[in-house]
Amino acid sequence: MSALAPLRLLREPWNASDGNQSNVTAGPSSAWCQGLNIPNELFLTLGLVSLVENLLVVAAILKNRNLHSPMYYFICCLAVSDMLVSVSNLVETLFMLLMEHGVLVIRASIVRHIDNVIDMLICSSVVSSLSFLGVIAVDRYITIFYALRYHSIMTLQRAVVTMATVWLASTVSSTVFITYYHNNAILLCLIGFFLFMLVLMLVLYIHMFALARHHLRSISSQQKQPTVYRSLKGAITLTILLGVFFICWGPFFFHLILIVTCPTNPFCTCFFSYFNLFLILIICNSVVDPLIYAFRSQELRRTLREVVLCSW
Repeated sequence: MSALAPLRLLREPWNASDGNQSNVTAGPSSAWCQGLNIPNELFLTLGLVSLVENLLVVAAILKNRNLHSPMYYFICCLAVSDMLVSVSNLVETLFMLLMEHGVLVIRASIVRHIDNVIDMLICSSVVSSLSFLGVIAVDRYITIFYALRYHSIMTLQRAVVTMATVWLASTVSSTVFITYYHNNAILLCLIGFFLFMLVLMLVLYIHMFALARHHLRSISSQQKQPTVYRSLKGAITLTILLGVFFICWGPFFFHLILIVTCPTNPFCTCFFSYFNLFLILIICNSVVDPLIYAFRSQELRRTLREVVLCSW
């Protein structure tokens, strides 16, 4: 199957000449520039794990009425975004495996149409995942700093409008990206969006961490250990969230930055050869998200056990 336009075609930038790329790979560092050969079976396995995890999260939130709140609706949307990554990855990998083994023979025109559909799903999931990560950060910020006014600020109607806006914007932007993926301006918009979301979450989490630290000091003087533990646990959780987000998404967007800034540089060309590894990290983020955002909730964990045991 042909490479995915917004993701896998970015393995080698379109604005780098063939001559420059061949010169780099023929140099003394060609072994390092060969990248990693990641089997399709690994993509398939991670996609299945992510799909099952996020399906459980969605089922648990739908089952338990106590989880019918804006915060858990945002977590549910994040799970759906991760499911789009999983489903797209599974479908693409299955097609590639079937075609590689000669089991499936499809005309090139049909392959391109299938490829475009998968591309739109993946691109939409990228934008929506980043958006809902930011929405969850904002929601938690309001929960901490405007606790008494939270229910009047984050009403169910506003939550629904927010979710609808994110999905609509993700669909439109993915269509534009698929159509003009070879344009550097589109890449710059995607990079700018990533940096904006990263800075937004960084600022919010640092502010929340500072508040937790302040509470930790003031409560420690009163020797209220359980409350101190909860404050410290919350601060550590926020640090983990931001760290995992940066580790999983950072290499991919650094790849995009290099495509725009130095497509023919020897170092950049060698970096491009590790693109499959960056895709694995993105899929791993879909695997880790339920563990961080969902499974740490005691209420959700209890409902997940009920779902697994089929006690509806």
